[in-house]
Amino acid sequence: MSQDTGVVGGGEDGPGGGRASAGRPPTELPPSAQAPKSAAVDGSRRGGPADGLTRRRLGARLLALGGVLLVHAALPGGPAGAAGRGIRGADGAGAGSGTGSGAGGNPVERRALQGLRLRYGSARQAGLLERHLEATADEAGRFLGPSPEHPYYAGAVVLAGRGRTVALHRAMGDAVRYADYDGRTDRALEFPAAERIAMSEDTVFDLASLSKLFTSVLAVQQMERGRLELEAPAVRYLPEFTGGGKEAITVRQLLTHTSGLRSWAPFYQEPTRAGQLRLLWSVRPQDTPGTVYRYSDLNLIALQLLLERITSRTLDVLLRDEITIPLGMHRTRFNPPLSWRRVTAATEVQRPPWSGLDRGLVWGEVHDENAHALGGVAGHAGVFGTAWDLAVLARTLLDGGAYAGKRILRPASVELLFTDFNTAFPGDDHGLGFELYQHWYMGAMATPHSAGHTGFTGTSLVLDPSTDSFLILLGNSVHPVRTWRAGSAPRVAVGNAFARAVPVRTRHGGPAWFSGTTPAASGTLVLPPLTPATTQARLRCAVWWDTVPGGGGFFVEASPGPDGPWQPVPFSTVRATGGSPEQWPHGTVTGWSGRIWHRLEAPLADWAGREVHLRLRHEATGRYVGRGVYVDVIRVSERARPLFAEDRPDDAARLVATGWTRSSD
Repeated sequence: MSQDTGVVGGGEDGPGGGRASAGRPPTELPPSAQAPKSAAVDGSRRGGPADGLTRRRLGARLLALGGVLLVHAALPGGPAGAAGRGIRGADGAGAGSGTGSGAGGNPVERRALQGLRLRYGSARQAGLLERHLEATADEAGRFLGPSPEHPYYAGAVVLAGRGRTVALHRAMGDAVRYADYDGRTDRALEFPAAERIAMSEDTVFDLASLSKLFTSVLAVQQMERGRLELEAPAVRYLPEFTGGGKEAITVRQLLTHTSGLRSWAPFYQEPTRAGQLRLLWSVRPQDTPGTVYRYSDLNLIALQLLLERITSRTLDVLLRDEITIPLGMHRTRFNPPLSWRRVTAATEVQRPPWSGLDRGLVWGEVHDENAHALGGVAGHAGVFGTAWDLAVLARTLLDGGAYAGKRILRPASVELLFTDFNTAFPGDDHGLGFELYQHWYMGAMATPHSAGHTGFTGTSLVLDPSTDSFLILLGNSVHPVRTWRAGSAPRVAVGNAFARAVPVRTRHGGPAWFSGTTPAASGTLVLPPLTPATTQARLRCAVWWDTVPGGGGFFVEASPGPDGPWQPVPFSTVRATGGSPEQWPHGTVTGWSGRIWHRLEAPLADWAGREVHLRLRHEATGRYVGRGVYVDVIRVSERARPLFAEDRPDDAARLVATGWTRSSD
């Protein structure tokens, strides 16, 4: 089911989270789905200093020529040595090639190909903070209760780790709880306590639209082998994919949801495979391909047919041969056998009008009506799997495409998955299959490098290469009915908690001022009144920031009196690792600092000979927050004379903190 369309099926929920009955128009669409966006990109969105080629600019410079993808520049944040490495497929090396080419001098690649596997370990072994890791599990458990009226899910499994250490793997609630649902009274019939099945760490889930990630990986594998070109029209491989402008839709546009196709079509209403195919061939783009972002299941269904055509294998066989067997993902597949039913989380009681089919309790079969009609094997939905298997996939991608000595993708291919191709649609950052930098479900884990996806049944996966961490939350949130769920509140809460588990350390190892991660919160650090004698006075401090672009920020302000009016103080920042100064003429910074401390300097020449009140302010204005803002070692001096130094006890006692706390993490 497509994102926030309100139609039947098993896609995922977007920022709006609104749903409508089967076949009806959507009740609420996310802002990104409502209209085409300007091609202009706000440079302040990322918030960090400009340091050469950005991930956005790189996406526009990738070329697909004769089945060979050439990466012309270093990929920011990617594995060392990825620069200039092409994705070549003529020799067939790549997926399933074991310890084939690509194991060169890159230490990430070498470790991935040495046979190392995920392991359980402590928070400390993972480089995480135990109390925040426990808070991650607590947040997941909180939604077993009223959220706000019904439980968000009957049960859930949360798994989190960093590096090769899984430090949290917790099951809670029930995998099977409800036997039936009455839509007239909005009441569910529960199984007797003895017949319920508790959630376990190894429970198998209908992954819903996480299936799209597997389809995307399979497509990129074919690009490596020279059988598929990123910028080629899909009709080259699927001649029936014509009519109404579909001839212009490229493989890239299918993978990035910029094809212009509508979100969904009722395949379940067609009783035969031939009728289902006719329905797809008859679909016309609603917009010119490449001019709008619209999340659509049809993109991945078309890609499935394309892959099956060029490989002469069905998608379930491709998944098995090219991903799950090489990686040892033994609990991941389409159409799980009946023997798996007792270890599988139940999903929805499906009946009209909220469902397009009357199937009763769906348990052990795909929830999505269209995927069910397509035989359980579809490019957009249908894969079942466990949290551990998804962690294996996460580790594979974070390690450049290899796991336990087996390679399924080359490092440069993985970078394509995580490279934003949707530069014309700010806020809808999208790699090949993967969504990027989405606070609406990643929460504070969202960074310009974070990648992931959600599934309508209550599943989500987030990878953050900048911290080498991964978070998986699997819930049966459509059990007993899809209308009991709303938005992505558990995903955001769990993401916020886990983001704090990755520590932020000062150089001196002591605490710093921390803004917190409370939505719609603000705070100030107010210095005592000072009177600079010369124009050489400077405010200096260390600052680390991660805020939602346009939805929060860090401000430096000055006033002649304690009650204002406050005016911005322009400042510059320089990364602690070196580089050129970045100017912030409006006295504010937003976005992401790259998980690096910056040295801030604000000239106070305008206040020479006058009393000045200075304050540092943080503000979060939206529903979502980043990792927060840290400030350390605040000083004001002119030439060699200190006017204020936070490390002097008397000065520190005069600093007034509101909405900031001292934190060592």
